[in-house]
Amino acid sequence: MLGPQDIWIALALGVFFFGAKKLPELSRSLGQAMTEFKKGLATGAKDEAPRPEDAATKTEGTPGEETGHGKPPQT
Repeated sequence: MLGPQDIWIALALGVFFFGAKKLPELSRSLGQAMTEFKKGLATGAKDEAPRPEDAATKTEGTPGEETGHGKPPQT
Protein backbone atom coordinates (compact mmCIF):
# COMPACT_ATOMS: atom_id res chain seq x y z
CA MET A 1 0.00 0.00 0.00
CA LEU A 2 1.29 3.45 -0.87
CA GLY A 3 1.70 5.86 1.97
CA PRO A 4 2.38 9.59 1.95
CA GLN A 5 6.11 9.02 2.30
CA ASP A 6 6.15 6.80 -0.80
CA ILE A 7 4.34 9.44 -2.83
CA TRP A 8 6.80 12.15 -1.75
CA ILE A 9 9.73 9.95 -2.71
CA ALA A 10 8.17 9.24 -6.11
CA LEU A 11 7.59 12.96 -6.71
CA ALA A 12 11.15 13.79 -5.68
CA LEU A 13 12.54 11.16 -8.04
CA GLY A 14 10.31 12.46 -10.83
CA VAL A 15 11.62 16.00 -10.35
CA PHE A 16 15.16 14.69 -10.21
CA PHE A 17 14.94 12.62 -13.39
CA PHE A 18 12.64 14.77 -15.55
CA GLY A 19 12.96 18.28 -14.15
CA ALA A 20 10.26 20.54 -12.76
CA LYS A 21 9.30 21.91 -16.19
CA LYS A 22 8.70 18.49 -17.77
CA LEU A 23 6.50 16.97 -15.04
CA PRO A 24 3.29 18.86 -15.94
CA GLU A 25 3.74 17.94 -19.60
CA LEU A 26 4.34 14.29 -18.74
CA SER A 27 1.32 14.20 -16.44
CA ARG A 28 -0.88 15.80 -19.07
CA SER A 29 0.20 13.42 -21.80
CA LEU A 30 -0.23 10.42 -19.49
CA GLY A 31 -3.75 11.55 -18.63
CA GLN A 32 -4.62 12.02 -22.31
CA ALA A 33 -3.21 8.59 -23.16
CA MET A 34 -5.26 6.97 -20.40
CA THR A 35 -8.40 8.74 -21.61
CA GLU A 36 -7.84 7.60 -25.19
CA PHE A 37 -7.17 4.05 -24.01
CA LYS A 38 -10.42 3.97 -22.03
CA LYS A 39 -12.34 5.37 -25.02
CA GLY A 40 -10.82 2.69 -27.22
CA LEU A 41 -11.82 -0.03 -24.80
CA ALA A 42 -15.38 1.27 -24.62
CA THR A 43 -15.62 1.62 -28.40
CA GLY A 44 -14.12 -1.82 -28.99
CA ALA A 45 -16.58 -3.41 -26.59
CA LYS A 46 -19.49 -1.81 -28.46
CA ASP A 47 -18.16 -2.71 -31.91
CA GLU A 48 -17.33 -6.33 -31.22
CA ALA A 49 -20.25 -7.96 -29.47
CA PRO A 50 -19.68 -11.67 -28.80
CA ARG A 51 -21.45 -13.91 -31.29
CA PRO A 52 -22.63 -17.20 -29.79
CA GLU A 53 -22.64 -19.01 -33.16
CA ASP A 54 -18.87 -18.51 -33.47
CA ALA A 55 -18.21 -20.19 -30.14
CA ALA A 56 -20.45 -23.13 -31.02
CA THR A 57 -18.86 -23.77 -34.44
CA LYS A 58 -15.25 -23.34 -33.40
CA THR A 59 -13.33 -26.56 -33.67
CA GLU A 60 -10.37 -27.47 -31.59
CA GLY A 61 -7.11 -28.14 -33.35
CA THR A 62 -3.94 -29.73 -32.20
CA PRO A 63 -1.88 -27.72 -29.70
CA GLY A 64 0.75 -27.15 -32.35
CA GLU A 65 -1.75 -25.47 -34.67
CA GLU A 66 -2.55 -22.81 -32.12
CA THR A 67 1.09 -21.81 -31.71
CA GLY A 68 2.06 -22.34 -35.33
CA HIS A 69 4.52 -25.13 -34.54
CA GLY A 70 2.36 -27.92 -35.96
CA LYS A 71 2.21 -26.55 -39.48
CA PRO A 72 4.49 -27.95 -42.16
CA PRO A 73 7.11 -25.55 -43.55
CA GLN A 74 5.95 -23.55 -46.52
CA THR A 75 8.06 -23.72 -49.64
